Amino acid sequence: MLNIADTLYEWCREARSFALATVVQVRGSAPLPPGTSLAVDTDGHVVGSVSGGCVESAVYDLCQQVLADRGTPTRARFGYSDDDAFAIGLTCGGEIEVLVHRVTPADRSHLTASLEAVVRGRPAAVAQIVDGPEHLLGRGLSLLGDVSTYHGTLDSETVNRAVAAQARALLRAGRTACTEVGGDTDACPEKLSVLVHTRVPRPRMLIFGAVDFADALSQAGRFLGYRVTVCDARPVFATPARFPHADDVVVDWPHRYLEQTEVDARTAICVLTHDAKFDIPLLRLALRLPVGYVGAMGSRRTHDHRLKALREAGVTVDELARLRSPIGLDLGAHTPEETATSITAEIIAHTHLGTGLPLSRSTGPIHHPAPGALSPAA
Repeated sequence: MLNIADTLYEWCREARSFALATVVQVRGSAPLPPGTSLAVDTDGHVVGSVSGGCVESAVYDLCQQVLADRGTPTRARFGYSDDDAFAIGLTCGGEIEVLVHRVTPADRSHLTASLEAVVRGRPAAVAQIVDGPEHLLGRGLSLLGDVSTYHGTLDSETVNRAVAAQARALLRAGRTACTEVGGDTDACPEKLSVLVHTRVPRPRMLIFGAVDFADALSQAGRFLGYRVTVCDARPVFATPARFPHADDVVVDWPHRYLEQTEVDARTAICVLTHDAKFDIPLLRLALRLPVGYVGAMGSRRTHDHRLKALREAGVTVDELARLRSPIGLDLGAHTPEETATSITAEIIAHTHLGTGLPLSRSTGPIHHPAPGALSPAA
């Protein structure tokens, strides 16, 4: 549901009831992951998507039905039928299950609080019961920035604590996923399937080298949802005017800035300087940090010289194996914009374990299960 947090927050503030349809399970190839939602308010306004267009009309009708029934939740499964090419279903060949339930903001103050946190860029998680007793379907808890406490209530304190613990772990990992609680104690005898929606601050893209390619890459990175920083030791080049799409422009030696800034497993580091006095100390540090991606620009010859210098600087074989150099996929790129596309394509493929091959020359599912390590959260 956090894919439409802005609109849902406004509806909650206006005390406007709505039906929320959420993808709770995916089998095979499907266009959108679990946690993606579509909502319809009592005036018939719709926001979001659950399938990229394949089954939206049918889901809209289900939402209208749930609103008319004043709250009875319903689940629906959509797949593809070879027997009826005109049947409502997913043309991609996969299968999704959708839970539709009514949300009355006055009864879900915890949801309003979590939506506000997301809109304001703060971390939040919403745990939603998607399978279990009918009276619990759609209900849930929220965790905000202080993950030690939760908001909302379910059947009992034992259930609350169990669901909150699962939500807390997924929030810290920055993952949206389904999990199960209960079914193993007298205090929580029924097994519950819980979909935990999470939103964490934007992942970082650190671009070192205030060159023309950096401007195009900063625009592409921001489009993909990254918080983009451009860093260069030369103040005449590292200016906000030259990089209007970057969130931050820093004048500092690259390795010194990297030593003091925050990174995590979703961080992408792109080294565009191809100058040894900047590259070697920077890459020696970057390849030892727990970041998701490290790439460096340069020709094949520059790459060979760079590897030699890094070995001499004490970088190990395993550390060098993490380096993507020359940076980017082979798209035949020439312009800065094409090169930025090449780089971001490699980051996407690396994040989602893609091959980088044309889909027309590969087999198997088009949509890979997301590992949730580097890309922006769903």
